[in-house]
Amino acid sequence: MDRRAFILSTAAGLLPLASRSSLAQGATVDLGALAERGQFKLVNRSANLLVDGPRRGVRLSEAAGEGVAFVPGVTLATGMIAIDLRGKDVTQRSFLGVAFHGVDDKTFDSIYFRPFNFRAADSHSVQYHSLPLYSWDRLRSERPGQYERAATPPPDPNGWFRARIVVAKGKADVFVGDAGAPCLSVNLLNVRPSGAVGLWVGNNSSGDFANLTVTPAT
Repeated sequence: MDRRAFILSTAAGLLPLASRSSLAQGATVDLGALAERGQFKLVNRSANLLVDGPRRGVRLSEAAGEGVAFVPGVTLATGMIAIDLRGKDVTQRSFLGVAFHGVDDKTFDSIYFRPFNFRAADSHSVQYHSLPLYSWDRLRSERPGQYERAATPPPDPNGWFRARIVVAKGKADVFVGDAGAPCLSVNLLNVRPSGAVGLWVGNNSSGDFANLTVTPAT
């Protein structure tokens, strides 16, 4: 799919329980409804309805390579993305987060978490990367410590946790839970003014997602 077709098809999708006008004020996307209706723009994953207590969301399947479920009807330039996530405490098999400023299935930025590192002594539990040019391993090699940090306060690696990503012009801040200070602040490595928003999982990883709220800056 070419870039123009991807953007048009994504923007033309439906946003259950929230109109595009209400999105400007901050709207919760019904991820479960999107999964039931098969409306995600899926890349290398399947998406299934997930109901866990009060949460009604989506589970992305496990597979080799990265995967994305782009949310139809949702694009973001600057503003905030908030979401509940749940991974698992299994080394090198739990990477999950959100994609933004997406252009196509190979061009997007992502903030993601490594739950198996939440209780580790190192600082590799929350990561930014910008594809296709700036993968996590290139950033760790060329700019160590700039694009990954410890997630603070550290969540339960097997439990749900809330993350907020504030995207400003040229910058992104990542907050965990009710923290007032970001655990990761990065300068964005893309020059795109806006793009699609999606759910992201990494190599050999599945992921649970619920309560996605996207609030564009006014």
